[in-house]
This record gives sequence, structure tokens and C-alpha cells, in this order.
Amino acid sequence: MQAVILAGGRGTRLAEETEARPKPMVEIGGRPILWHIMNIYAARGFDNFVVACGYKSQIIKEYFLRFYLHNSDFTVDLSSGEHRSLESRSVKWKVSVVDTGLDTPTAGRLLLLQEQLAKGKRFFVTYGDGVSDVDIRRLLAFHQSHGRLATVTAVRPPARFGGLELEGDKVREFTEKPQTSEGWINGGFFVFEPRSLDYMRADAMLEQSPLEDLARDGELMAYRHEGFWQPMDTVRDRHLLEDLWQRGTAPWKVWE
Repeated sequence: MQAVILAGGRGTRLAEETEARPKPMVEIGGRPILWHIMNIYAARGFDNFVVACGYKSQIIKEYFLRFYLHNSDFTVDLSSGEHRSLESRSVKWKVSVVDTGLDTPTAGRLLLLQEQLAKGKRFFVTYGDGVSDVDIRRLLAFHQSHGRLATVTAVRPPARFGGLELEGDKVREFTEKPQTSEGWINGGFFVFEPRSLDYMRADAMLEQSPLEDLARDGELMAYRHEGFWQPMDTVRDRHLLEDLWQRGTAPWKVWE
């Protein structure tokens, strides 16, 4: 199966970082968050990716073109430019990088990827700016079990502030920034059947008419994920993810 990563947005709420690079290339632990997301899939055996880029697409293209080189040792003859690899620490992923336009909405980006998607095969879709410890294999098994056209991963949004459990005026328990105990939101990490593309519109965001219409027709199911999920929408979010990584407690690191 292929995993589509939507990586074309401008990331305006993270302008401090995205003036110079696309949001999926903002780094956590010295690696783009795009790399982290791809590892979540690859750790479960899914390593065939289609990256839909747009804003500053050349940076994403150059990153993958040079990925093997930057993860390898080599000898180079500076008089001729000839070089040979000594040892590679690169990954065995297949990555298609497709420029889907600067301001194309997310559903439109999926339509533009149809030539890159394997004909008649289901596929994953996720956003290029959030990480989770969701088990991709269990997500897929849930999707296969219900027989509908699409599955969305439902998550509980992270709270912005510490949680208090009170007993009168006494604080019984303080919980640092828990996931909220009520309510589910779209956490990305979708599975789509090929026929779901019939619901996509070139001028629509995925979260608008495509998902609304799939839900109306009874073709959208929710996989409830109770674990970790965190988008990187702001500088504060990036600092949170960086702190988790540096402390060695990043829940989304499901790979060795």
C-alpha cells in the first residue's frame, strides 16, 4: 500500500519557521517532521510514499534527491567528481514527490496524484505536520473489517493547560497537559478505497465536502485512537515535540 502525505500547505500559523521552508521540513531532533511521519508508517511495514508538495516544493524535492548521499559515506575524486559509496545508512523507501500546486486544496491534491497511485488499490493519507503513536496495522485491519470507502483516525485533542481534579478547594491531582477526556476530532491518518476519489473535488478541502459527503452516505468510519497525537501548528507545538524528542520520551517513535 502507498501512503500519501499532504505536504503542500503554507503553514502560516508557524510563520517563524515556514518563511524559509515548507512546514513538513521544520525539524524535530534534527530531522524534518516529514521524516518522523514516514517512519511511523515504515515501522509497520509501509514504505511506499507519495508526497504531495506545493509551497517551496523544491526544498522537499532536493531533500529526497540528496537523501541517499547525506546518509552515506563515500570517496570522491575531486579532480573528476567521480565518487563511490563506502557505506550507506539510508532507508529502503520508495518516495514519489509530486508538485501539486501552490494553493491547491487538499482534496484537489489527491485528485492530482491519481497517476502516481496504484490503480484499484486502497491507500493511506495523512497530513505532513502531525505525529502519533497510532498503530498503522491496526488502523488498516479496522478499515478492512467494515467494508466502507474511508476510515478517519479519531483522536482526543491535546489540552493547552494542565488539568486539575478538585476536592472542594483542594487539588487532588494535577495532570500536565492531558489529552481531553471528551470529544473526538479528525487526527488524519486516513485509509481510502479507490472509489473514494469519486468524492474528491478539485476546489475543495478534504475536510469539507469530500468527508462530509462520505459521512452522509454512510461510507466514513472512525478508528478511535486513545493514545498520543500532536499536531505542529505553532512554535509552541514545535517546542513541545522537540522537548519530548530530546528527553527520549517521544511517544511517536515507534521504530528502532
